[in-house]
Formats: sequence, C-alpha cells, structure tokens
Amino acid sequence: MRLLLLATIALALVGCANSPKQVSSSDGATLAFAPGEQTRNEASPHVAILRPGQPPAPRGGLAGRTISVSKTSDIRLGPKEVVLTFDDGPVPGKTDTILRALDQFGVKATFLMVGQMANAYPGTARKVAAAGHTIGTHTQNHKNLRTVSVNVAEAQIREGRESVAAALRPGGYRPAPFFRFPYLADTTTLRGSLAAQGIVVIDVDIDSRDYYASGSDALRARAVAAVERRGSGVILFHDLHARTATMLPLLLADLKERGYKVVHLVPARTGVDLIASSAPVALPKLETTSPDRG
Repeated sequence: MRLLLLATIALALVGCANSPKQVSSSDGATLAFAPGEQTRNEASPHVAILRPGQPPAPRGGLAGRTISVSKTSDIRLGPKEVVLTFDDGPVPGKTDTILRALDQFGVKATFLMVGQMANAYPGTARKVAAAGHTIGTHTQNHKNLRTVSVNVAEAQIREGRESVAAALRPGGYRPAPFFRFPYLADTTTLRGSLAAQGIVVIDVDIDSRDYYASGSDALRARAVAAVERRGSGVILFHDLHARTATMLPLLLADLKERGYKVVHLVPARTGVDLIASSAPVALPKLETTSPDRG
C-alpha cells in the first residue's frame, strides 16, 4: 500500500519545473504517517540547519561558504559557486541515498519539501534536518499556484509549511522561512505576500531536468554541461527520482574536479537561537564508480 501511495505521489510531482500543469491531488489529500514513528515534545524548536559541534566540512574540498539569507537578493554567488536544492520529497530510500552522497562530500543542501510528503514520511524529513541541511517548503499538494485563486494559493503555502513543521517538531526542528513555487509558477501578488511574511523565495538558475526519463549517466552529463555553461547558480534537483540519487556522487565528484564550491543557504539570524543542538548523524560512504543506467 505504501508503495502504491508513493507511486501515486511521484506521478503527481513529476516535472516540477516543467511546463506548468494542474496537479491531480485534491485539496484534501492526506497520507498516513509512517508506522513506528516515536514522538517527543520540544519546548523550543530550531531551524533545520548546521549545528554547533557538528564537524565543519573540509575547506579544501567541495564545501564552500555559508550565506545567511533574509531576502532573495542575499543569494549572490561568485564564479564556480553553486547551491544544491532538492524539491518534492522527502522520499524514503531516495532521500536517504542523497543524504549519504552529500555527507560523503561534506556539503549541505536545501530541501524544499511538499507538505503531503512530509506528512507521509516525517522520519525521513527529520533525517534531513539531523544531517544539518536546510529545509524549506513547497506547498501542501504541489499545486500550480498560477491556476488557483489567491486564497487557495495562500492556503496551499500555509498548509505546506504547517505540515513540514509538524513532521520536524518531534526532533526539535522547524522549517527555515524558505519557499519555492511548484513548477516555478510564481505571481507578483504571491511573491509580495511571502516577502511581507519574511519568507524567502528560492529561485532556480540551473534546471537539471532530472524529471526527464533518461538514465543517470545522461542526467549527470546534462547537469554538468548546464553548470559549466552558466558558471554558477542555484541548481534544481528532485529527491523523488532514483536516477538523481544514483548519479549524485559522481556529479559531486565532477564539480569538485572542476573547482566548484557548494554554498550552503541558511536563514539569517533574527535575534533568536536558530541553530539546533542535537548531534550530527553519521552516514556510510558511497562508492563513486560509474552507476548503472536507470
């Protein structure tokens, strides 16, 4: 049953940045929490980003600087600087594989989670937070917000944030005030509303097009070529595709070899403690030999 639910959601989310289309899931679509999840109360949740005491990534490797972001214009990248972002998860297995690859190279990413998915897999959402990555939101049901009323769009944004927050809360985390529009289908009204709430829209400079039905080798080649053409930028991936998870270690090795640095986006401090204090998660290393096509 869980495989059927996951397959249904994956079909609904395919082509996140492709030509806008209406998502098939209804406003009321709700998925069951993963079984066996244990919860505990936390009086003061923290934004899901790198914590004090977590070992810093080796500076001579792929890891670059950290940028504190309070508005979109704060994301100013230099030559050979990239930001890794993953939309539409979390997805057990695939998200876990991506986390191992990121950990292997000592880099941090931003995950823009769909509320419906966080409801279904809260444990996986908390794994992302515990590994020190930044978590933003991506609506509740991945609707194209250009095709609905402002009220419906704002409800989608709000409900998505509430669902992700609920998934993270038992681990003592809360989402960063970061948001990405499904299908990148924004409107001036909604961008203004988000800015007024202090929520930063994370735009995309480089689309990996990992929603294309190609093998992992083709995806890797396409992503490297897109990065090289632009020279820097925010890269869009999706952590619901097996081909993305499979090719990521080799892509990171490619970027390192070419002298790129992966920049970590974190929310700017606002006078309160934004850093979680739990211990980092140790993840096994991945091989960087060429993967099978898939």
